[in-house]
Amino acid sequence: MQFIKRFFRNLWSSRRPAWLGLRILLFLILGFVVFVMLFEDRFIYFPSKYPEGDWNVGNPPAREGEIAPKVEDVWMETADGVRIHGWYCTPRQNSGGQILQLPTSMTLLWFHGNAGNISGRYEIVRKLMVEKVAVFIIDYRGYGRSEGSPSEQGLYKDAMAAWNYLTSERKVAAGNIVIFGDSLGGAVAIDLAAKVEAAGLIVQSSFTSISDMAAQLMPVFPRFILRTKMDSINKIGRVRAPKLFIHSPADEMVPYTLGRRLFEAAEEPKQFYEVKGASHNETDAVGGRAYYEAIGNFVRACAPSQGV
Repeated sequence: MQFIKRFFRNLWSSRRPAWLGLRILLFLILGFVVFVMLFEDRFIYFPSKYPEGDWNVGNPPAREGEIAPKVEDVWMETADGVRIHGWYCTPRQNSGGQILQLPTSMTLLWFHGNAGNISGRYEIVRKLMVEKVAVFIIDYRGYGRSEGSPSEQGLYKDAMAAWNYLTSERKVAAGNIVIFGDSLGGAVAIDLAAKVEAAGLIVQSSFTSISDMAAQLMPVFPRFILRTKMDSINKIGRVRAPKLFIHSPADEMVPYTLGRRLFEAAEEPKQFYEVKGASHNETDAVGGRAYYEAIGNFVRACAPSQGV
């Protein structure tokens, strides 16, 4: 024991170049670890606060036959008292100069990725309207018009608040809700789907865990220091609803291998839809009409009247 004490005392007090270099290296490593622990959330979440983005939405469709969303602002309060904002979008069509509200039986509850806010997803929402589904998309705490600051547990509370709003305020049956999570939103969607009985779950371009993502980006990173877990790989097995996984082998941000591992860990019924040649943020653009039809077909298959 005395030998060990003397060794470390000599290590830190020695002026020899080798020990000095080691001491500098250890201090750098310690400094890096402390830095990551203090600013971890800033490496994960990249919110755009209102008025950043294009919020001029909700105008009626202009061209004959065009289908576009009617956008309603929605405010909810989470279990820990944070006020969050979302859009409830339903399809309407210009028919003979009249704007007609189109009937929907299914609702897509959408959790977006780690950057921007809901305004940047409007074009995707608009194209989803052709599939005759309602879309409820929220901004996590700290994003868009929502209050607070993002954190893992906070995002899970935001998701539950959105679910409660749909089922309690809108009176939408759980069997008519499909949960959709994109990228980081996939972890939020999986967490919620493991707790509620939704009609289905769509996971797009998502990962197995934050720890695995860190290992992909920095193989020597000490993953044990991460507070944020987003451990989807150990939650997906608890989701009994039908599942659709969407990923591209060309995804440069979330490795395709992580998406496949997540799919393989899931229980049946499940499907995997591959969008070839799409970068992380271009899945919908590269996938085109076939991508939207795949989502629409899956949502319709989850409808209670049609079964799975």
